[in-house]
Parts: sequence; structure tokens; C-alpha cells
Amino acid sequence: MHTPAGKVSGYIVLMIVQIVFLVLFWLFVRYEKSAMPSQLVAEDAGSANEHVSKYPQFQDVQVMIFIGFGFLMTFLRKYGYSATGYTLFMSALVVQWSVLMKGFLHMEGGKISLSLESIIDADIAAAVPLISMGALLGRTTPIQLLCMSIFEVALFAANEYLALNVLSICDCGGSITVHAFGAYFGLAVALMLRPASDQNEAGKHEGANYASDIFAMIGTTFLWVYWPSFNSVLAAGSGGERAILNTFLALAAATVTTFVVSALVSHENKLDMVHVQNSTLAGGVAVGTVCNLLLGAHGAVLIGIIAGTVSVLGYRYLTPWLTSKLRLHDTCGVHNLHGMPALISAIASAIYASLVTADDYQSELQDIFPAMVGSNSTASKIMGGLGRNASTQAGYQLFGIALTLLIAIGGGILTGAVLKYTSFRNLQKDEQHQDEQFWEVPALENKEE
Repeated sequence: MHTPAGKVSGYIVLMIVQIVFLVLFWLFVRYEKSAMPSQLVAEDAGSANEHVSKYPQFQDVQVMIFIGFGFLMTFLRKYGYSATGYTLFMSALVVQWSVLMKGFLHMEGGKISLSLESIIDADIAAAVPLISMGALLGRTTPIQLLCMSIFEVALFAANEYLALNVLSICDCGGSITVHAFGAYFGLAVALMLRPASDQNEAGKHEGANYASDIFAMIGTTFLWVYWPSFNSVLAAGSGGERAILNTFLALAAATVTTFVVSALVSHENKLDMVHVQNSTLAGGVAVGTVCNLLLGAHGAVLIGIIAGTVSVLGYRYLTPWLTSKLRLHDTCGVHNLHGMPALISAIASAIYASLVTADDYQSELQDIFPAMVGSNSTASKIMGGLGRNASTQAGYQLFGIALTLLIAIGGGILTGAVLKYTSFRNLQKDEQHQDEQFWEVPALENKEE
């Protein structure tokens, strides 16, 4: 069991981290011109209005991160406090850390510009360690989650910079840089923290009940409703409207497919709530990278059908295999909801990139595929200022997902090794998947088995 002194020292470390963030914000972060008094920078009034107009979508993303992800992970019957509480804690931590890490990569005059868009960017980044937490849910301590988040967000920011600014790939909804990275980083950490071969069976609290599954469905519903905002919030021009339309259609198709495939493959052809809670969302992930492209309604629906099918089959067959053969306990099945659908999205992006023409996208080509128009992007400078052709861009899309997997898995293995082999305390089997280790729980709940 944890000693009170050990728990207190852990929370002191958390406070020290927050104070370090305070100092870094004081030294490096300044309001962007659009957020300064208008009489000083009147020429930026239009920019300020444009940023503020994104506030409703910012709220939508907030709902997804703080409510959607939190309640989705309440399916464990004795881990509801931790699922919602740690989601709030990690998101608040990561938003600050992401502003700093992304800002250090885009500094001007030695300072980081703070705007609504940078906060939206940071909110999206909060999804990364939350996805990873899903692969470890119930098997880590708060201090381990803190350590993982610090390492992961630093690597995520570097990978995103390489993918978007150096390789100049298209990834409007973040399926490559956010979902794939978070899923495979978390799975790599989970692999390093896997139980011994004689303890591979499910823990006594590693399961759901009727009430906890209903709470998890609240998270699913919030995520489903607001996912179009998540995918479209950073899209430029008419690409934002396409992102909303394509995301909605992909989600709808994935949902219908999930119900059908779940009934076909489940015991006695009954619906499985795990599939409904998760695979219905797979379409939103699978369409993320290509959501602002000219998919056509049929393309978005097809991606949703494929994602729903693959996700349900993953929960039904692949997850049990990974558990039995590799001792990889993916508690929330992030590989099926985030990992494989993100790979589908990356493949789709290569296919659609290979079909891109300047006539189709007109002036929007500069915003979506800047390296294809010989712009001043880093990618174009590397190529001597020459624009890429469509097939080359398709190759870069595949290279982007390959690089992301390499950094995510490599970083996850190193982080997992730190968590396992250093002074961090790992929870014992009988301590996992229950709130009592770190929360004051009502006496009635303590007596329940």
C-alpha cells in the first residue's frame, strides 16, 4: 500500500511542476497582438475578430476533452472518480505544457505568442495523453501519469512540427499526429508495464456494470456530437465546412455499421455495449486526416463503414489475442478506436493526395497542401522551392504516419522503461482499477465488491 508520506511527496512534485510552468509563462509567453488593446494595434482588429469567432468551436473541443473523454472511461465499475478526475487533472496540466512546448518551436523574438488559436491547439494536444491513458487505465499512479504526460507532450510537439512543418503533410483533424501518436505511445508504455505471465488474468475490478456502462455512454454521446468541431476547428476557408460535413457522415456510417457488425460477431448475436461505446466513434478518427479534402459524400460514408467494421472486429478478435499472447492489456481498446482508424485515415490521405489537382482545389491548395504550390514552407525550401506533384505528396503522407509510429512507439518504450525500472512505484495487481488507492470513497462503496 502507499504510505501517506509517499502520497504527499507525489503531490508536492505536482505542485512544483505547476510552479515551473508559472515561471516559464512569466519569462516567455506574451499575448498575441490581436489580444492586445485595439488602439495600439488597430490593424490587427480583423485578426482578433477572426480568432474570437472560433470560440464556439473552442467550447466544443473543451466539452470533448473534459467531458467526453472523461466519461467514456468511466466504464470500470470502481474507477469513476479516477477516470473523470484524472482527465481533468491531465488536461489542465497538458494544456499549459503544450502551449509552452509548441510555442518554443515557433518563437518570435524569443517570445511565445498566446492567442485563442494556440489554446485550441493546446486543447487538441490534451487528447494525446488522454488517449494513451486509455491503454493504461487503472494500472498507473497519478505521478506516473504526470511523468508520462510530460515526456509524451514534448515528443508529440516535436513529431507534429516535423510532420506538419517539415514534411508538410495534410492532417486537418489530427488522426496522424494526435490519434495515432497517442494510441501507439500508450500501447508501447502498456507493453513495458505488462503483468508477469502468471498474473495475466483480468483483475477483480477490471470490468463494467450496468450503471458504469451507462455513464460511459454519456461520454460517447458527447464525443459523437462534438467531433465535427474537433476535426474542423483548425481548417481554413471552405475546408472547415467540408470537414464538418465529412466528419458527420463518417460518424453516422460508422455507427450504423457498428450496430450491424456487433450483432453479427457477438455472443448470441446480441449487441455489445463496448462496441457501441467506442466503435461508433471510429469514423470520426478515420476521416480526420482527410476531413477537409474533396472526399464526396460517398467517400466519407465509405471511410465510416470501413472504420466501424475494423474497430468492432478489433474489439472482438484482436484485443483478446493481444492480451493472451503479448500480455498487452489495452484497457479502453485505444488500438481499435484510435490506432487502427488513424492508420485507415493515413492510407486514405495518401490515396486522395495522389488524386489532387490545382483545378479542383483552386486557391485552397496553398492552405491544404502548401508544399505542392512551391510556397515558402520549410518543405518547399528543402526541395529548392519547387512544388511537389500529387504522387510525391502521397508518399509524404505515408512517410508522415511511419515517422509518427516510430517516434510514438520508441518514445513509449523509453517512457515505459522509466516508469517500470526507476523509483516510480507500480501498483500491485490487487490495487488496480479501483479509486480507493487515491480517493476518499463513500463507506458504502468501499464495502462493495
